[in-house]
Amino acid sequence: MAEARQRAVVVGASSGIGEALARELADVGYEVGLTARRRELLEDLGRVLPTKAYVARMDVTEIEAARETFGEVVDAMDGVDLVVLNAGVAFENPGLEWGPELDTIDTNVRGFAALAAAAMDRFETQGHGHLVGISSVASRFGNGEAPAYGASKAFVSNYLDALRYRAGRLDADVDVTTIEPGYVDTELAGGDFWKASRETAATQIRRAIENERRHAYVTRRWRLVAKLIDAMPDLLKRRLFR
Repeated sequence: MAEARQRAVVVGASSGIGEALARELADVGYEVGLTARRRELLEDLGRVLPTKAYVARMDVTEIEAARETFGEVVDAMDGVDLVVLNAGVAFENPGLEWGPELDTIDTNVRGFAALAAAAMDRFETQGHGHLVGISSVASRFGNGEAPAYGASKAFVSNYLDALRYRAGRLDADVDVTTIEPGYVDTELAGGDFWKASRETAATQIRRAIENERRHAYVTRRWRLVAKLIDAMPDLLKRRLFR
């Protein structure tokens, strides 16, 4: 008997963690839907993957168009088993200029929620699925240098929690995984402490998916940092993150 097809959509697959994870998933047999703003990079990636790739341009800030494109990609793949929401932006904005704040909210909050809701709707309709959202250890604290970024990732983490609880209430065969990376060697990397390669990050995320983890840190040692931040008194946070 032929093995069942495994199909994944990676939103934000043109570079960084998304690109590395698309490669990782294809290497273990997934057919992969690739979406991002830079279609030419997706086409280059699709040509070298060992499995079938479906490519579509998507700007998650164009909410209705993005949701429509997501549906079209899933229909072209005859369904989807795994959706990874990786599209995101990060800006240092100590001057609190409104443009970067709005860009962050539009991408990391509105765009994320729009695609997460679309994925869950599809999973509930077809009866199964696995949603993975890329949050950040930065979701655990406010940062005066980048006010909107940590707040947007806190939204991502809490929204994923809510969708996980909702799936449990509906008794749906749907898994939801929250990934909290620390520093990863991408365009969005904010530092060098315990920085992981994109390939290492992708491997650990793939393992978290296979193990149907509810929550995973990338790399795993960032769990220690997250717990330390959670335990910090506000006075210390004000000194560190102002």
